[in-house]
Amino acid sequence: MFIRQLDYLVTLARERHFARAAEACCVSQPALSAAIRHLEEELGVSIVERGHKFVGFTEDGERILGWARQTLAAWDGLKQEASRSRGRLTGALRIGAIPTTMPILSLLTGPYWRAFPDISQKIQSLSNEEIIRRIDDFELDVGVTYLEDQNLQRFRVMPLYRERYVVLARNAAALGDRASMTWREAAELPLCLLTRNMQNRRIIDAAFRRADAHPRVVAETDSVFALYSNVRCAEMCSIIPHSLLALFELREELIAIPLTPELNRAIGLIALDNDPASPIVSAIWTITKQMDLDARFDFLDGAGP
Repeated sequence: MFIRQLDYLVTLARERHFARAAEACCVSQPALSAAIRHLEEELGVSIVERGHKFVGFTEDGERILGWARQTLAAWDGLKQEASRSRGRLTGALRIGAIPTTMPILSLLTGPYWRAFPDISQKIQSLSNEEIIRRIDDFELDVGVTYLEDQNLQRFRVMPLYRERYVVLARNAAALGDRASMTWREAAELPLCLLTRNMQNRRIIDAAFRRADAHPRVVAETDSVFALYSNVRCAEMCSIIPHSLLALFELREELIAIPLTPELNRAIGLIALDNDPASPIVSAIWTITKQMDLDARFDFLDGAGP
């Protein structure tokens, strides 16, 4: 058995297509199919259900796939440990982050790169649910996501900051020159919000329901940059996490004010609670512990003009 056979198998599970899996592994489709057949022969079980196209995995194949993922993760950890023993930690750090944290992720990746310049970082914007699934399947090393309202018992968890929600508008006049705003008042504004399938939007919708308010949503997007553009150029308003103010350029024509009652959610770093943890995860965990992102974002009082 070769590591590459397990890599082909796990890649096929991810791509759900023989040709795409072969392309991702930089081999021909016949070579990938032959390697998986040889693995089946060596193990004495059928792993893949075959037809004119990829159908799925057998019951035995699903169980073997889980072991293949764990084996590849252990192999990566072994190589990382060897590189650390040579004095230069190398490998890949795969990070999944919920969309509203993507603009501030450089506050993590910058220190990681400066401490370990030989580690490559691969960052993906994913839903909270997808982050947890991919960490479980060893497709991600760490996630930056919500810490509340979910089962994280099998994960290592490090709180990073609390995400507080504010109203963003082009100018103070659009908000009636208020210093703060209730959720009922915010519901009357022409709002641009994230799409309903995103956890951020579900949190905001729940807050409006608790206030017995029906928001006037005139635009929806899956991009935080589009939120900013619609506020700055289309004279809409938005409700965003205050951490995004670190990214948005708050010129004189933009203002952010807090919502009452305050809505906040804990954001943190998560990884599988494995022993031993991979050397790369252990290394960046130590760096992250030294950060104080809550203090970094504690500037709301000066957000307005």
